[in-house]
Amino acid sequence: MGKFWAIFFVASAILAVAVCAVAPDYQWWFPGDGRAHSTLGQKIDDLFYLILVIVAVTFIGTQAALGYVLWKGATPAPEQKALFTHGSHTLEVIWTIVPSGILLFIALYQMDVWAQYRIRSYYPKAMEPVAEVTARQFEWRIRYPALGKRLMPTPQPDDIYTVNDLRVPTGHPVAISLRSDDVQHSFFVPELRVKQDAVPGLVIPVWWEMTDTGTFDLTCAELCGWGHYKMRGRVMAMSEAEFLTWKNQAAQAQFFDGTTTNATASEADSNN
Repeated sequence: MGKFWAIFFVASAILAVAVCAVAPDYQWWFPGDGRAHSTLGQKIDDLFYLILVIVAVTFIGTQAALGYVLWKGATPAPEQKALFTHGSHTLEVIWTIVPSGILLFIALYQMDVWAQYRIRSYYPKAMEPVAEVTARQFEWRIRYPALGKRLMPTPQPDDIYTVNDLRVPTGHPVAISLRSDDVQHSFFVPELRVKQDAVPGLVIPVWWEMTDTGTFDLTCAELCGWGHYKMRGRVMAMSEAEFLTWKNQAAQAQFFDGTTTNATASEADSNN
């Protein structure tokens, strides 16, 4: 049985590497098409791949060592004496220092990415929020400033509102102001690698820069009540020109009173 287990552990390592080699073809690693659609998300993916390589090398090495030990134990030479290493001070030091060094390397290597994502002083300069996203049981309520205006901390008469439909321009960094109306939620766009808790009483800035146009799932990643499962929305990335056109159309539709024409309603709104 010793030879069987030696072969089993070595073969399991080979099979695991083979499965990981074909994983991109089956989109097992990351959601969507497997790649991040934001510049910050691409850096986060690089960190995942770095950790994956470290774990893979460690896994292969330990499996190979285990298979070797089992094979040697199953096929001992008659005159060979057993070598006992239990309680070896040298081995204890080695397998304490090496993992600690690896973890320290990972901690230092990811600090710049963490700073860009979480520390305001590292955010891109001159970046105004495109919208305020308010999480509530069980929807995402989104408030945009009127065309040509900045987003104010409090609602304004000409603000534009949508529900579960966040639209952002591409080509430059964008930010949102994240809030919660009731309990703790979590703003999560898997294909952008963007995730941030929405905490009651706090206004939290969240930023990213889109690399592609398209529509991406927005989910709540915090269990927030009985309707948590249906708290879904979308993030739609579009060109700057398309974004401005959409805002203009959304304002006309929102302020249309049912009697005047859209053009007249838009003109009256701009005069106010």
